[in-house]
Amino acid sequence: MNKYELALVVSAKLDEETRAAVVEKAKGYITRFGGELGETEEWGKRKLAYEIEKVTEAYYYFIHFDAEGTTPNDLEQNMRIMDNVLRYLVVRKDENDTFSVAPEKTEEEAEAPAEEEAAAEEAPAAEEAPAEEAPAEEEVPAEEAEAPAEEAPAEESAGSEEAPAEE
Repeated sequence: MNKYELALVVSAKLDEETRAAVVEKAKGYITRFGGELGETEEWGKRKLAYEIEKVTEAYYYFIHFDAEGTTPNDLEQNMRIMDNVLRYLVVRKDENDTFSVAPEKTEEEAEAPAEEEAAAEEAPAAEEAPAEEAPAEEEVPAEEAEAPAEEAPAEESAGSEEAPAEE
């Protein structure tokens, strides 16, 4: 069995009950074709990058499932004829893939920013010194960039003086 993810883009013109029915129908297709449902993520209403069927906003759903290799083809055939689904995409996930569409913060990750802020308050002078040095470094390359530009016309004029001498 392979791990898959179905991304659904459902029209925003529908009421909540109809959207839920569309998602349940998609889940029904997955189970009908031998898939085992996993987590379902609702991203909510988002603005579309471009207009689809005169719609500019839609609801996004991600359904994770395990299935055989033929299930995505059967699922796509049925998703294609669903009226309220604007777009869909079935993607096979790697077994080693630990990426989550909407990752949740663990307790350690939530505590880490608080510790960093406390360390920043203790040493404000240490942070100010590098900030002062940074603009000085940016000015030096600008001066170096101007210097070769000034030298180039001088070389051209020297070359033009030599050219008449050779003739």
